[in-house]
Amino acid sequence: MCLTGVDYFSTLGYQPAIAALAAGLLSPLATIVLVAVTLLGALPVYRRVAAESPRGEGSIAMLERLLPRWGGKLFVLALLGFAATDFMITMTLSAADASAHAIENPFAPEWMHGQEVVITLALIAALGVVFLRGFKEAINVAVLLVGVFLVLNAVVVTVGLAHVASNGQVVSDWWAALTVQHGDPLMMIAVALLVFPKLALGLSGFETGVAVMPQIRGTDGDTEENPVGRIRGAHKLLTVAALIMSAFLVTSSFVTTFLIPAEEFEPGGKASGRALAYLAHLYMGDGFGTVYDISTIAILWFAGASAMAGLLNLVPRYLPRFGMAPTWTRAVRPLVLVFTAIAFLVTIVFRADVDAQGGAYATGVLVLMTSASIAVTLSARRKGQTVRTLGFGAVALVFLYTTVVNVVERPDGIRIAALFILGIVLVSFASRIRRSFELRATHITMDQAALEFTAASEEGPIRLISHEPKVFSAERYRDKLAHARQANHLPADSEAIFIEVIVEDSSDFEQALVVEGKIRNGYRVLEVTGNNVPNTLAAVLLHIRDVTGLMPHIYFRWTEGNPIANLSKYLFFGEGEIAPVTREVLREAEPDVTRRPWVHVG
Repeated sequence: MCLTGVDYFSTLGYQPAIAALAAGLLSPLATIVLVAVTLLGALPVYRRVAAESPRGEGSIAMLERLLPRWGGKLFVLALLGFAATDFMITMTLSAADASAHAIENPFAPEWMHGQEVVITLALIAALGVVFLRGFKEAINVAVLLVGVFLVLNAVVVTVGLAHVASNGQVVSDWWAALTVQHGDPLMMIAVALLVFPKLALGLSGFETGVAVMPQIRGTDGDTEENPVGRIRGAHKLLTVAALIMSAFLVTSSFVTTFLIPAEEFEPGGKASGRALAYLAHLYMGDGFGTVYDISTIAILWFAGASAMAGLLNLVPRYLPRFGMAPTWTRAVRPLVLVFTAIAFLVTIVFRADVDAQGGAYATGVLVLMTSASIAVTLSARRKGQTVRTLGFGAVALVFLYTTVVNVVERPDGIRIAALFILGIVLVSFASRIRRSFELRATHITMDQAALEFTAASEEGPIRLISHEPKVFSAERYRDKLAHARQANHLPADSEAIFIEVIVEDSSDFEQALVVEGKIRNGYRVLEVTGNNVPNTLAAVLLHIRDVTGLMPHIYFRWTEGNPIANLSKYLFFGEGEIAPVTREVLREAEPDVTRRPWVHVG
């Protein structure tokens, strides 16, 4: 919970000031709307997401299952772009805000002023060092930081409430001013609903709450298919975090609105972006205020930890499996270095400006929450749960409205997100092309019939004829065999086996293969379902060699058509230039020519 909380709870460092600046006197009412959306909308949605994606995939995996093939892959890449925007900007924005808090402290040395970029880069580098040591160390640090930060906030809020109670006039003055400004209570509620999208940063943390699920131990009775204990733990995590944050959001919005003059929230004011820190210095002195500042700086700095954890969970789960990232991206430490370098670049481009990154942060958070609410709505609909479908559908509409309003008011956010999406798509497809000649089979199994077919040749080579599984007539097999004997010089007395690859989803990259032996029209056939033809054939040939100890020979007919068009068909549809690509995959997989299966083309 604390690893999630360093992102979620750290927004208390700036959320009350954002609410006061955006909603003015209506800040407490607008915050109550935010809390209602949190407890009645976001929390039920993500409890459902946790139950349906218990390995930390989140709503992205749920939507991937609804959209198969290339359409689903492209949609996932787009969502990963928004996730990258959310998590990466969380790292850079929080570190930048931490540096701002440090510089604004009354005891800060003069040399720190104007060094926001340098300080932010140092904080990001320190975060990377923590993650290079491992997850356990990061979680231990998060527990300490969150515990201290929440205690200090509780002290500030309690003291603030005591001042409000001892000076009841501030409440009556607030209500009188509110009535003059907005009229009757219904109008106040209406305005609070309209202002709510500007407070949406207070919803951050739910996506990372699901992303850190692999760190939840669960119970002894958990299975890979049904990790009940892990799901129960995730539900507790999300619920407790939401209740704690809701209590702090409501109470902090009241004390900051009642006790801080409105002009102090304006840019350049003493409470701008640090309302609770302002109260800590005002009512408990600069000593306690400095302790509060240090705690705020520390948690804002470490807010990037939950974002880093989310990225380290998402990227290895999707991109390598899609063939859209190198295999080394499954390792944690190289990814930490890559993400740290990107965070450096973002910080330098935006010059550690918190406001410049706020729109992108809100856009990333809201798009992910909207996608999550849509995913659970579709899931409930497919399971025939009418009441839940309507409820989740209503939540989806609220988040969709909030996202649209945020994009209209702060279009810079969608532009930044678009750059992340474009970068992910370009890098992904470049990697997919570069890895196109790799073996893609994660595991190969041959049934009993297939083993018997390949074991029949006890001395000579195993001869296979590639056959396209579209026409299964006896004449078709007979013609293919005759062509192999005539054009490929297949010995007339050899007992060839046909091999057929059924391509189901060419957008998949890695796949476990099952080779089945069948008799069709008196001919022996090895049938295998794969995501493309050449790589599947190469993997099966190497497997047969290893299992039988005999050298496979495979016979092809040259593919008709333009070579460039056929290569494009291979890249996107798994077919095309089958013979030369099969040979190239074999060449890369087996550098020893004496152990490489033979490819014959005629």
